[in-house]
Amino acid sequence: MPDADKTLTLTDPRALRALAHPTRLKLVGLLRKHGPLTATQAGVLLDEVPASASFHLRQLAKYGLVEEAPGGRGRERPWQATARFTSWSGVGAGPEMEAADQVLSSLVADRYREQFVGWLTERSQQPLEWQKAASYGDLAVYVTAEELERVGEQMRAVLEPFLARLDDPAARPQDSRLVTVIQLAFPTDAPDAR
Repeated sequence: MPDADKTLTLTDPRALRALAHPTRLKLVGLLRKHGPLTATQAGVLLDEVPASASFHLRQLAKYGLVEEAPGGRGRERPWQATARFTSWSGVGAGPEMEAADQVLSSLVADRYREQFVGWLTERSQQPLEWQKAASYGDLAVYVTAEELERVGEQMRAVLEPFLARLDDPAARPQDSRLVTVIQLAFPTDAPDAR
């Protein structure tokens, strides 16, 4: 399992471009959620042939996003994520890093949209308590850059107590489920923003 407290910060635009592939992004997510998997096991979960999954895992390993896990040999080598979280920022890092940041961030946003639309599609088949508990919406507020940064820190602090449950199934309440919390906060000066 990935280190529960570790965030891998990507500073090489090549690493961002390596991760900016739908299959690779899903592979990292699978390894974080399910622990070590062989290329064959990951391929089954992603509907990819093992050779394709193996290729993508090797590409991710080049940039330290995944690594071989102990206990395997030959074609049955398991892979694991190297960190629980990944961060990056091209802000002020030059045109190559900014471009790679934009590509990866756009792919991640597309993935969030895909997951959210999937939830909306199946929501009516979910237990009523989960339908009521799930939320989405927006608020428009006027803040300074410093205040916006503080809002992000406070949101992270609210969720911090639940992070240990990612790696410790015994700490999860019996009726708990994995929930994705998406944080978006950005200036929007469009005339129709509100």
